This record gives sequence, C-alpha cells and structure tokens, in this order.
Amino acid sequence: MAYKLVTLGGDGTGPEVMREGLRVLSALSKVLDVAWEVEDIPCGGQFYLEHGSRDWPEGAEERCDNADLILLGAVGWPSPTGPGPVLMKDGKMAGYSPVIGNRIRLNLFANVRPVKLYEGVQHRIHGANKLVWQPGQVDMVIIRENTEGLYSQVGGKLAPGGTTELAIDTRVITRRASEQVIRKAFELCTKRNKGAPKDGKLRVTAVVKDNVLHGCRLFAEVFQQVGEEYPQIEKDSAIVDAFTQWLIGQPEYYDVVVTTNMFGDIVTDLASVLQGGMGMAVGANVGHSHGMFEPIHGSAPKHAGKDKVNPIAMILAVKEGLEWLGERKNDERLTRAAVAIESAVVDVLRDGHPLTYDLVGEAKAARCSEVGQAIADLALQKLAQAAK
Repeated sequence: MAYKLVTLGGDGTGPEVMREGLRVLSALSKVLDVAWEVEDIPCGGQFYLEHGSRDWPEGAEERCDNADLILLGAVGWPSPTGPGPVLMKDGKMAGYSPVIGNRIRLNLFANVRPVKLYEGVQHRIHGANKLVWQPGQVDMVIIRENTEGLYSQVGGKLAPGGTTELAIDTRVITRRASEQVIRKAFELCTKRNKGAPKDGKLRVTAVVKDNVLHGCRLFAEVFQQVGEEYPQIEKDSAIVDAFTQWLIGQPEYYDVVVTTNMFGDIVTDLASVLQGGMGMAVGANVGHSHGMFEPIHGSAPKHAGKDKVNPIAMILAVKEGLEWLGERKNDERLTRAAVAIESAVVDVLRDGHPLTYDLVGEAKAARCSEVGQAIADLALQKLAQAAK
C-alpha cells in the first residue's frame, strides 16, 4: 500500500525547496519500490490573498489528519497594504493554519531540531565564509515545546478608535505539556546514546528562567521529576540568557536540550549559526501519532523564483521524516533511504560543490536545483553501494 504524503509548499521559496526534497524522495522511492500517494495542499499568504477567507483550502485539516507524513516548505508573504506579513481577519499571520494549527490540532508537542555541523560547512561571518566552529564539536538536539507557552492564544488587544493601546500575550505552561516534551528529551538522549562531544556524557539540559518566572519553575520541577526515571543521564539546567552565550562559546558541552516554546524558538535559530545557517537547519514537529517535517528558514520572498536558495535543510527534513516513519511502520526501506540521503549530503558538503550562495558565496554559487539533483544522484549511488 502507498504511504499518504501531504506536502505544504507554502509561500515564496517554500515550493522551490519542496521540489528538491521531492526530487530526492522520488529518486530513492523508485529504486526501493516505495509508493507514495502525494497530495499537495496550497497554503500561506499568497493563497489567502487569492481566496480571501482561509489560508488553505476547506478540508485541508482532515487531509493532514489522515497523512502518514507531512512535509512543510515555508509560509509568510509580505502584505500588499503595509509593513509586515499578510494577516487574516482574525489577526493571525496567513500561514498559521498549516504551521501552528497543525502543531496544536495534531498535538505535535515536540519541535525537534538537530544541530550538527558537517565537515566542509563554513560559517558566514562578517560577509565572508570561514570555519569558526569545528565539525564533531557541534552535535546536539534541541527540543522545544510546541503547543503552548506564548502560542497558547491567551491574550488580546484593546484598540479604542482603531488605534491599538494595549496588547497582552499570556504565557501558559502546563504540567501535561511540560512532562510530555521533557520525557521526549530523555527518551531521545537514551536513543541517541552519543553523549556530549566534550566528555561523552549523556546529558539533558533544561533551559529556563526559573529565577524569575513561575512557568519556568513548574517546567524545572517537572524536569527533575521526570529525570529521576533516567539515572544514567546527567540532569543539567541553564538560565536562558546565560545559555545563549554558552551555546555559542562551548557547544561541545551539549547533548540534548529541552525548553519552553518561545525560548526554544529563539535559541534554535541562534543554534543554526553553529551549523552553517538556516539553510542547514531542520525542524521535526512530532507527537504520539503524527509528524510534520520542515526547514526552519522562512519563505524568503525576495529570492522567490530565482532557483537560488539552499535546499539542504528541506532535503534533510525529508531524511528526518523517512527515519521517523520508517521506525513507526517498521519499514527498513525508509530507514535505508534516510541513511542514503544524509550520506549524500555529507559528500556534497565535504566536496564543496555544488553548493548555494549562503555556503560558498555568490561567485561560486550553484543553483538550488543543481544541489538537489546532485544529492539525488549521490543518494542513489549510496543505495547501490549499500546493496552490494
């Protein structure tokens, strides 16, 4: 039977990177005899501007509910009437439904973001590409709570006479949501069984602001309670503002990190700098029975249609999705495909070409489609070699 795959290309460069992810997926699936029933659902700001009532079609929710795997490109489009993105009538950004809506409705409670620096990747610093951090010294996973915090939709604004005078966003931290994401962090640490690059210790770090915030005190309390069930894992805690400088200065200390929604949103974007930028960073939104996988970069409207942006994060999102689904369905074909994809990415990065402008600069830059095709071809070679 075919797996049901929903693709949400979204806005701007989202469909372009999705195309390259599907190029790799299709090439490997043919060889491995894996069938997909693919349903592409348009969504985002551009869709809303065209249709005027919803940011994706009627029935999209049910189709995502029934999918075996969801892939997301990126959403967000500039408003034609003012600064900022296109907003819907309820004040939410157009693109909310496929992203945050899916996370909350499907209880995709853990946003899992691998932060790994591959050999050959250089960091863009002061307008130039250079090696700052060392491969092998950056290999962690940050897990962000994905369904509450400042995304709990508690709050609002007062706008007498049409001018906003008061805006309130209430941060909500619950024991249930904290426990499920913290347990996910300890389980992942056990499954990875790597330990931190610095000392090899299995370690889970809770990033909080429990010296000030009540919600963080609850999160820290639950962290210690759940942690007692994992005596083999070191329990570590960091205040979020201090963590940001430790993350950059000594990333080798971290193995698995878990934190609340908004802190996680910020520190994972910062962590992407360690791995070469947003074009290398993957977000896996997973729950007990559903998974949605995406690059964490935005839709980059200024680059749309130019075949320019880095597709590697999207391709690695496909890899993460295959790995997740392969484990759920006990399908070793999907696991083999995931291994081949990462191995192909490693080779392209180590060789230094073809790569996009963000990794090698404009003068040496390859097109997005060239990178996707090169990775697809190499992944097929990796499969053939593994079969011998």
